[in-house]
Amino acid sequence: MNKPKILVARAVFPEVIAKLAQHFDVESNQTDELWTKAQLTAKLQGKQGVFTTGGERIDAELLAACPDLKICANMAVGYNNFDLDAMTAAGVLGTNAPDVLTETTADFGFALLMATARRMAEAEHFLRAGLWTKWSYDMFAGSDIHGATLGILGMGRIGQGIARRGAYGFGMEVIYHNRSRLDAATEAECRANYVSKEELLKTADHLVLVLPYSAASHHAIGAPELALMKPTATLVNIARGGIVDDAALAHALRNKTIAAAGLDVFEGEPKVHPDLLTVPNVVLTPHIASATLPTRLAMANLAADNLIGFLLNNKPLTPLNAKVPI
Repeated sequence: MNKPKILVARAVFPEVIAKLAQHFDVESNQTDELWTKAQLTAKLQGKQGVFTTGGERIDAELLAACPDLKICANMAVGYNNFDLDAMTAAGVLGTNAPDVLTETTADFGFALLMATARRMAEAEHFLRAGLWTKWSYDMFAGSDIHGATLGILGMGRIGQGIARRGAYGFGMEVIYHNRSRLDAATEAECRANYVSKEELLKTADHLVLVLPYSAASHHAIGAPELALMKPTATLVNIARGGIVDDAALAHALRNKTIAAAGLDVFEGEPKVHPDLLTVPNVVLTPHIASATLPTRLAMANLAADNLIGFLLNNKPLTPLNAKVPI
């Protein structure tokens, strides 16, 4: 019996490729080329499954050209690269990789918050440039984290992880806004209070964005929202590019509408809005919030297990569009 054919669209751990090869006829991209849509479509001919990493767009046009495709397994918790409606209509299952990256990403979100509040990137650049010649009372004086008000927009697993770190580790007052309010037990566990989005923006000393990207959340933080924030406030985005209007944020940082920002995600990444590169009060990292070796391996294994579970046993672990017949 012939093995099902799958495509691994980006380079991943060799042991994950070996694991998949036990069950499938695997075409992999271990040279990590960035394929165009036309190239990806060509590679998917005759493939029943594809292992994606969040950057490969799966839409109606591609699906129409790849009639054998049955499952797209994302090595990411986010899946804004999937047109789920089109996938469901085409009978193609989508899966993602939740849970395994929650704590690691929350760690990084809090690290980025701390680096932003305490102006670490600015201070390091200053030191490396040889500009440090004396101590001064206000040199890179930032804002306190302990005892401050932590605002979280998007209170899923990662948001809750950040809330716990702030409340238990730093004695922060935690407020949040979400599409739906958490149950009382979860709020109590996170020591978090639900507020309106407007109150969140006006009240938070440090605002962390952890909401999923969708058409509804596009530019959820733009010039009007930034204008509501305290001039001493910081903003951290570890969610998805496009949730923040990067041009408006760069303008707000330059004009000191807010004090500082920390960004791990960007509109149109890997490109970064050029204005963000010219303001000093922003910490920039290249989408690495889940980047520890154990976590990235767990993410890759979950994507692989979804392919194995679905194509061999009709039992995916983390399906996104349950309406697809299994």
